Amino acid sequence: MQKYFFHAIFVLTCLPFTSWAGSFVVTPDSVTDSVEHRTLVKFETTSGNFTIALFNDTPIHRDNFIKLVNEHFYDSLLFHRTIWEFMIQTGDPNSKEAKPGEKLGEGTVGYTLPAEIHYPKYFHRRGVVAAAREGDEKNPKWESDGSQFYIVWGKTYGGGMMERIRQRVRNNTNPPIELALEHEDTYWEVGGAPHLDGQYTIFGEVIEGLQTIDEIQLAETDENDRPIYDFRIIKAYIIKE
Repeated sequence: MQKYFFHAIFVLTCLPFTSWAGSFVVTPDSVTDSVEHRTLVKFETTSGNFTIALFNDTPIHRDNFIKLVNEHFYDSLLFHRTIWEFMIQTGDPNSKEAKPGEKLGEGTVGYTLPAEIHYPKYFHRRGVVAAAREGDEKNPKWESDGSQFYIVWGKTYGGGMMERIRQRVRNNTNPPIELALEHEDTYWEVGGAPHLDGQYTIFGEVIEGLQTIDEIQLAETDENDRPIYDFRIIKAYIIKE
């Protein structure tokens, strides 16, 4: 998810440069986070609706997201970056009034959030919601952008492909991140983006409306991964706290 930093807040489409896991969080077995106790946020878009459940053990990201939703920050924003079989991304305030073909991704709310990475509990399976961030060279603590986030679609990976990804992640992170073997069945049967595991803050998941995510990730895009035809958030609002 290319967050080398083409002057934009991107999620890396390839593996990162050498990383520093100073904000890495080892999640204790006692942490529980059932759906009925989560805040639910509904997004109405020009392509359909979807609902996100926010994780309670990423409280900084959860509370920031709730604040932005209550301020109607996401209303009228575009999904400004989509990559087939990978992810869709939104949260750039500059996208609200962007002209056709205008390059997007540089807009921010002016602050970052400290990483809240709970791996291997949360991993990049299809449907998870994670914070975009700048690349490792400029952002060694893996701090999250204050508003931009992505939703994983990904693809399925077999055993041989997972072993190659595991080796590449191990070689490109410092200290080395070992991808969890228990996730292989999910990546084989459901799909996702395992090369990002342990390096980005995952703070929620889509619990309804994955077909909307599928439609958006299929979009025809320009050279900057912006959809040719706009996919816009009509409004986002809390439906359960």
